[in-house]
Amino acid sequence: MAAKNDPAGLALRLVAIERLRIVLAGSNFSPIGASELADSRDRAIANRLVTTALRRHGHLNLVIENLLERGMPSKSGSFEATLRMSLAQLLYLPDLGDHSALYLAVEALRRDKRATHLAGLMNAMLRRAQKERERLLEPPQPLLFPEALRKAWQSAYGIEAVGRFAAALLAGAPLDLTLKAADPALLEVLGAEALLADTVRIQNRDKAVDALPGYAEGQWWVQDVAAALPARLIDRPPGATVLDLCAAPGGKTAQLVKAGYAVTALDNDAGRLERLRVNLARLHYAATIVEADAADYAPEQKFDAVLLDAPCSATGTFRRHPEVVWNRQQSDIAGRVKLQQKLLAQAAECLKPGGVLIYCVCSLEAAEGESQAAWALSHVPGLQAFPIAAEELGGLERAVTGEGTVRTHPGLALPSKAAGSLDGFFIARFRRI
Repeated sequence: MAAKNDPAGLALRLVAIERLRIVLAGSNFSPIGASELADSRDRAIANRLVTTALRRHGHLNLVIENLLERGMPSKSGSFEATLRMSLAQLLYLPDLGDHSALYLAVEALRRDKRATHLAGLMNAMLRRAQKERERLLEPPQPLLFPEALRKAWQSAYGIEAVGRFAAALLAGAPLDLTLKAADPALLEVLGAEALLADTVRIQNRDKAVDALPGYAEGQWWVQDVAAALPARLIDRPPGATVLDLCAAPGGKTAQLVKAGYAVTALDNDAGRLERLRVNLARLHYAATIVEADAADYAPEQKFDAVLLDAPCSATGTFRRHPEVVWNRQQSDIAGRVKLQQKLLAQAAECLKPGGVLIYCVCSLEAAEGESQAAWALSHVPGLQAFPIAAEELGGLERAVTGEGTVRTHPGLALPSKAAGSLDGFFIARFRRI
């Protein structure tokens, strides 16, 4: 914790180091907020330090291997997080200057009783990195992803596409919004460009999301262009009853309400459901909200359609969550596959005859996508494929597979001239007979 007389910039660095330490231990990254750092400039710098260290994690592995001959010290508190963040600044954030990277790294360690004795080692490593910067600056691009994951993706998507994955990882994700209604004036004040259907993209912003035009008035919600695809494929008439499983935080629920469906939004997490309620209230939308476990939910009345955005490895979201490619293990995916199958079978039970089921995951792994669609057709009684036609994606036709499913990934070309990429998603559509 920073004290009153601490050097300028140390407070934000201590907060950033702690956030990075938590992520390195296996947690998902969440941006540092106003409750942690009141000054917006400090927050921006702190988040930039953390995300750069995460995006360059694979590169930094090699840099550290070059600099630390005996390996990472054990039981060293915040040493690794401090080292990674400081190296990220020295090598990839030159506009923040070298002095603060070196000086504040040592000062930060001196405030951690578990790592104070390593302050001298930290100083020596950073000075060596500064001296050898040109040699260390750009390790090979493939190191951005774990080798096993990179090889699997190259096999599935091709070497060229995975090269674009790497570029997308380093670039990060622009801000995509789904609009309640078409409004050219709103696009102008947002500085946004039309992308696909009712999705628009903001490339650069200097304000927090809740300070952007139209937020308070409920004119839009944040949603990646790929995440906005599944709800558009329900293919039911207005007034149809639709169950949104694993619904929080509510982006797809909002889409379903906008489409004119009678929506029931279900999730098993009370905290996430509260966030869904707040989001719907801001948008002036209404849905029936149910707190329950989707794995055994048995409604009194069956639905015309079910949308299942299943829990998954989330590897398709690495542009905004770069930690997922390092924190996910094959055993994690195997466990999620079993849960997804249980959810798929139960979702089908919630459908009326003739009802439509959308299954989607924000994963790039075939085990959670293509293989699950095949499993559902062979193991879930009464379920048949309802292929998605290329014209239903208007502009993203290339994402539709020969089997009538949808596969997006960060290497896929967007339908407009907008810069940037999109999340990895898999979507399959079924009909209950």
